[in-house]
Amino acid sequence: MGATRTLGADLRSLRKSRGLTLEAVCGQLGKSVGWLSQVERDISMPEPRDVAALAGLLDVPVSLIDPTAEPSAETGRVVRRSARRAIGERMPGLVEELLSPDLTDSFEVIHSTFLPGSEISAPTDRKTAELGVMLSGQLDVWMGGRKFTVWPGDSFRVRGESLRWANPYDTPAVAVWVISPPVY
Repeated sequence: MGATRTLGADLRSLRKSRGLTLEAVCGQLGKSVGWLSQVERDISMPEPRDVAALAGLLDVPVSLIDPTAEPSAETGRVVRRSARRAIGERMPGLVEELLSPDLTDSFEVIHSTFLPGSEISAPTDRKTAELGVMLSGQLDVWMGGRKFTVWPGDSFRVRGESLRWANPYDTPAVAVWVISPPVY
């Protein structure tokens, strides 16, 4: 795909990152494979209710795949702070935004804010390579069962191992993540 973000390209990337076939998605939505194929190739535009159903099935906020976004010369190249799209697992105390212009690269860049007192109690396992860079605050991270506390300017890498995090501190912790392959 070229430099321009499209609804179809984002949907295709999300579907593939979840290991879903066209048939599997269409079976859940009650739609034809031809319909979804046309949507993914930007030949057809889904109705708002279909966008909501796709977002639910792919477990992303509707804002991530909102087809009403106005295209501009910046589309696919620049993401303004005010135009970041919410992304992630929507867990309490964690705010994640997509910094990448779209979901079509072999990686994604995420801005994460971990609110004071927030944590993920069970480790997550992803078959990814991830690099986090702390911008502010401090965060406790457990990688492969080992605990580390990271501070502004610190970076850390997680490669195919379990990850758990907690912010037991009084200030938000802010990090930027590069994740490959994309998971959101």
